[in-house]
Amino acid sequence: MSTAQKTTDHEVIRRWVEERKGRPSMVRDTEGNGRGGGVLRIDFGEQDDGLDPVEWDEFFRVFDDSGLAFLHQDKTADGKPSRFNKFVSADSTDDD
Repeated sequence: MSTAQKTTDHEVIRRWVEERKGRPSMVRDTEGNGRGGGVLRIDFGEQDDGLDPVEWDEFFRVFDDSGLAFLHQDKTADGKPSRFNKFVSADSTDDD
């Protein structure tokens, strides 16, 4: 069974995303939602008109201001690279 890991380390997040050909993105029209910025997502290139690409600096500004952590899985149960990821509260004790 493959488990998820939680991190706030910008370099770990960036490396994980780029190794999977992902890009930092924000859900369109969510900036200024009262949480310090827009709703963050990782765009893996599938057609999604609701996502706007953002630079890493902006992505991590919103990430830090929102008090988030990045929950991610390195490999699937069968050993293939996983794209599973989720943004969670950095204060939560789940998956620490």
